[in-house]
Amino acid sequence: MSIASETPASKDVSSWTDPTLDSVRGTETPKDPNKGYIALLGWSVNAIKAAQKFDRRYVVVAPDWAADFCEANKIPYIQWDFVRLNDRSMEIAERLKAEGVDVAIPLFEETVEWSGAINSVLMDNPRMYGQSILFRDKALMKRRAQLGGIRVGIFEEAHEKEDIVRFMKRVNQTLLKLDGDPDDPIHVKAFDKAGCLGHRMIRKIDEIDSIPAEEYPLLMESHLDGWEFAVEAWIHDGEIKFLNISEYVTLGYSVFVPATRELESWRDAITKQIKKLIKTFDIQFGLIHPEYFVAADGEMYFGEVAYRPPGFKAFELIERAYGFSAYQASMLVFDPKSTKEEVDAFFPREVVDAKGYAGCFGVYPRRRVVSKLEMPKETIEHPYFESHELVAPAEETVPDRSAFGTHWGLVFFFGDDPIRMRDLLKAQEDLDFYV
Repeated sequence: MSIASETPASKDVSSWTDPTLDSVRGTETPKDPNKGYIALLGWSVNAIKAAQKFDRRYVVVAPDWAADFCEANKIPYIQWDFVRLNDRSMEIAERLKAEGVDVAIPLFEETVEWSGAINSVLMDNPRMYGQSILFRDKALMKRRAQLGGIRVGIFEEAHEKEDIVRFMKRVNQTLLKLDGDPDDPIHVKAFDKAGCLGHRMIRKIDEIDSIPAEEYPLLMESHLDGWEFAVEAWIHDGEIKFLNISEYVTLGYSVFVPATRELESWRDAITKQIKKLIKTFDIQFGLIHPEYFVAADGEMYFGEVAYRPPGFKAFELIERAYGFSAYQASMLVFDPKSTKEEVDAFFPREVVDAKGYAGCFGVYPRRRVVSKLEMPKETIEHPYFESHELVAPAEETVPDRSAFGTHWGLVFFFGDDPIRMRDLLKAQEDLDFYV
């Protein structure tokens, strides 16, 4: 049975047609009924394109605003709003089970909990929902990591301003700071948001006043000095099948893959940490995106782990560097009907099979008032420059950045030298893209 958009057929949705989609062109890869039937939770056109080129049946589960696009482009679709788990939450799991779906794959942070709830029904494994909560609640996540013997910094929950004040004072007292010494910074983060959303570094007590009341409760963490990096690991039957190390140039601004030789020299130690993470969180399949710090003394500290595609188009960067679809890779390892032989044959060798280095830079306007987008010559004339997704500003006044802020779009690069890539991405921070 194929699920179609629930929008009335009489409605004209032709303006939404995307002629590049295989479902429109009639070139979609035939689906193998003996392989898994996959539900994609959330919205990603690139994930849909990858599914259309893959041999698994799929259905998109997304809010009502996706209906017209799905109908116009012959995309199997079920309407569902991922607002919060409630009394009706069982409906989507039961509907997908009746449809014959084998697994639900989360495409963004807010659908991780839903995937756990749905998969606990589809796979008759109630523990999967509890596991998904660990991936969403950063405080529970860090406690589980500690129980598994994984190194983490000092952390606590904050429900009001005074909690942060007490935490910051205790951290600096523990560090034997004297009167007059500058405070060691702390970090505050949203409990269940992705990436840098809601993330602030607090360097002085009076900066705590700038945190809006609606952002509480928060997770508080001590600051870890060290080299921060991310990992994308595809897991099947509890084993790592492909492990990518993404090198951050500046957190919240830029990343590239594969990493430099210097960071890749830590691969064995990183792999041991990922295996410990898999065991601690009892991960049998799927894609994980953990972040770590390597301290000056060589110790590795766990930051957090996500159970969904990373931000900053990391999947697209991996595909550009290696040639395989990271979205298809996730469908493969999530699918309970995938065989070990099929999974092993899908992935290339880490690092050595990369065709080059793919990086991207997130643009933040550096001026308070802007009137137009103007790509810097230093960027577009560089031989590594490939493309960008920046658009003209909708208004002239640039809003104040809240916490780490949200970039205005990404600029993409590709080249054969990781050091040159790293320096190029760093240099973008001094350029004006909006003037």
